[in-house]
Amino acid sequence: MTLSELNALDEEGFVDTLGGVFEHSPWIAAAAWKERPFDTLSDLHDAFMRVVADAGDEAQFALIDAHPDLAGKLALSRDLTAASQREQASAGLDALSPEEFQRFHKLNGAYRSRFGMPFIICVRLNTKETILAEFERRLLCEPAAERQEALKQIGLIAQLRLTELLGQ
Repeated sequence: MTLSELNALDEEGFVDTLGGVFEHSPWIAAAAWKERPFDTLSDLHDAFMRVVADAGDEAQFALIDAHPDLAGKLALSRDLTAASQREQASAGLDALSPEEFQRFHKLNGAYRSRFGMPFIICVRLNTKETILAEFERRLLCEPAAERQEALKQIGLIAQLRLTELLGQ
């Protein structure tokens, strides 16, 4: 789909097309639709990120919490969204050894315990090893900084998903 075709969609078509860019959060695409037309992919992504920035704490926490744990229960039961499944597989998180799975499980638990949210990282820009290193590093961060990092990572994930959807 081209940006021209995307800009021509009604709200329902726009949300149907882009509602999955942010994990289980089609409300972002619905709000961004009002800013059409978009001249570039960057303009579209910027509009999405403005919606997220302006959404307020409750909506931002819901967006963060909509993301699955890395190599968690949803991944094991194959209940991830198609995009999350592809992304986790790209970093080898679908083929962990029992020891690696245990390490991810332990880190997911420690992270949720410390921050009350899932650990979010743009896995397509990382390897299994760099993800584990980031887990360890970010567990030492302050909660406010970590919330901002989660939103930044969500933005990177969205940018890659938009690029994939629009073939640019």
